[in-house]
Order: sequence, then structure tokens, then C-alpha cells
Amino acid sequence: MKNVVLFVISFLGIMAGGCAAYLFSREKPALPPVFNPASNPYSNGVFANGILESDQTSGENMSVYPEVSGTVREIFVREGQLVKRGTRLLLIDPSIQMATAQQQQAQAAAALSMLEELKAQPRAENLHVFEAQLEAARASVKTAKDTMEKQRMAFELNPRSVSKDALDGAINAAATAQANLEVAQKQYDLTKAGAWTFDIKNQENQYKALTKSYAASLALLSKYTLTAPRDGVVLSINATVGSFVSPQGAYDQYTQGPVPVMALGSPQASLNVRCYVDEILVSKLPSPDRMKAQMSIRGTDVKVPLVYVRVQPFISPKISLSDEKPERVDLRVLPVIFRIENTKDLNIYPGQLVDVYIGE
Repeated sequence: MKNVVLFVISFLGIMAGGCAAYLFSREKPALPPVFNPASNPYSNGVFANGILESDQTSGENMSVYPEVSGTVREIFVREGQLVKRGTRLLLIDPSIQMATAQQQQAQAAAALSMLEELKAQPRAENLHVFEAQLEAARASVKTAKDTMEKQRMAFELNPRSVSKDALDGAINAAATAQANLEVAQKQYDLTKAGAWTFDIKNQENQYKALTKSYAASLALLSKYTLTAPRDGVVLSINATVGSFVSPQGAYDQYTQGPVPVMALGSPQASLNVRCYVDEILVSKLPSPDRMKAQMSIRGTDVKVPLVYVRVQPFISPKISLSDEKPERVDLRVLPVIFRIENTKDLNIYPGQLVDVYIGE
């Protein structure tokens, strides 16, 4: 009986193994691909990685950096907004620079007042004072001379009536009064002549210097307000109210490095594709008059024809488009720019990576 049970169990195990082998050996039909991979539409086409950017005559998307450092007080635009040249984008706290400009404005105003005071000399009130002092000095001279003459006449009539010391004192007093008169006369003439030309010239230079310092402070103050350098659309804003920005940009918490405060580009209807052609494939590129290309949007079956725009005639080191850091190996690429003729119904954005085939 025991052997029969073992035989039955062995038979069932063999049957289960056979069923399992049959089931696992069956080939399941492959799932259809979500999208067809990019294919070369040209017989001798050259493949290149591409990145979407704004349509412009030179350069790439415009990165906006401030020329001063400070804390962001206000942001006037939003991402995706169309802006005109001169539109205010962002305000950096200008309180310290504003106080400096106001101080220099006050200094320039004080220098101007001093200059006008020098040019307005002599002041009539001052001149009247020195005129009175001059008249008083003349009166003192007359009094001293009269006293001296009386002493001299008395001494000549009777030497014993006036001492020699008294006569000498009267003579010295008359001489002192005459000297005081000459000083008063010169002081009057000096006051009447007005300010010295060299003092006026020096004050003019000080006023000009302070005025230029104030103008420089105003120019620097204007740098605290970032404005759009040209018409375009705001692609990204990498600063927030209260964050610190500098000429190096703003700190990005995700990349943990500096990034532009803002990026501006052309409207969504005008986009270019910047292709990076490997240096070993540059010799296979057709001439510009026969060059055309096709762009494949990754993750879709969409293929878009491109129109040749220009070649940036400088072979530069290859970069990783994901983080824009130089590769370890010194590979170099030639940037070739194409234009997308019609972006209607295309869900694409600047900065997006695409696959491009270049042919003729």
C-alpha cells in the first residue's frame, strides 16, 4: 500500500512539472511600442543631439543677471509673461543706496549754496560794517593827530608845560591810529572786491565732483531695478521675494549652485533647435545651401522638418545637456542651428532635448 501512494505522488509531480514546462514555454506576444524610435530619414544622414531655444539672431536664451547684490523686494512679472523692452522685472532692496544718493544730493546742494554765496560777495551788510569801521578809524586818526598837535604846540611854547614822554606818547598814538586806518581801508577794499577767483574755481570743482558723485549714485540706484533688455517672454524666474541675489545670480536649492535670476526668450511660436554635431561627423555635413534636417520629439512619433539657419563656427567642448558640466573625455562638437517653421499644435518648450538627423 505504501508503494502505491509513492507511485501516485510521483505521477502527480511529473504531471505538474510537465504542465508547468508547457505553460512557461509558451511565447507571449510582444507589447506594441509606445512610440517608434527615431530613424534616419536620409541615406547618409548625420545624427545629433539637439536642444530647443529661442529664435534669435545670435546666442542662446538670454540670461538676466543683476549688476548689484541684495535682497529681492518685489517681482513684477510671472513666468510665461510677454514683456516689452524696458519692462520692470525685479526690484532689489535699494534702501542703503538710496540713502547714499540722498546724502550726496544734500552735499551737492550745500556745495552749490557755498558757490552762490562766493559769487554773491561782497554782501552789502558786511560792506556796511567795514565802512563803519573805516569811518571810526578815520575819526581815531583825526583825534590822535589833534592831540599830538596840541601836545607839540604846548611843548614848543613852554617845554616845562608838557613832558617829553607825553609828547612821544601822543606821536605814537597818532602813528598807531594811522596804521589802524590803513588796515581798515585794506579790509574794506578786500571785502568790496568779493570772493577770490581761486576760491570760486575751487568751489565750482567741488560742486561738479559732488554732482557727478550724485549722478553716479543715481545710476547705481537704477541698477537695483532689473528691466527687460529686449522684447520677449519670461521663460523662468529663479528668485523669490526675500532671497539674496548677486552678479553671480541666485542660489538654486536643487542644483546647489548659482543660476541666472531670470531667463528670457522669444515667444513660443518662434523656436530654434541647437544641434551639437560630433567633431568626427563634421566632415560629413552637407553644404549650407543643401542642408536640411528632421527633428524627432522624444517619447512621441512626431517628426518635424527643420530649416537651416546658421552654423556657430567654433567647435567647443561637448557638454552634458542635463547639467551643463564638461565631460571627462575631451570630445568636441560643432553647434548648428535650425529653425522650426511651424510650432502650431506642437507641445514643446525651450530647454527640451530632441533627436535630429541632418541630411541633404
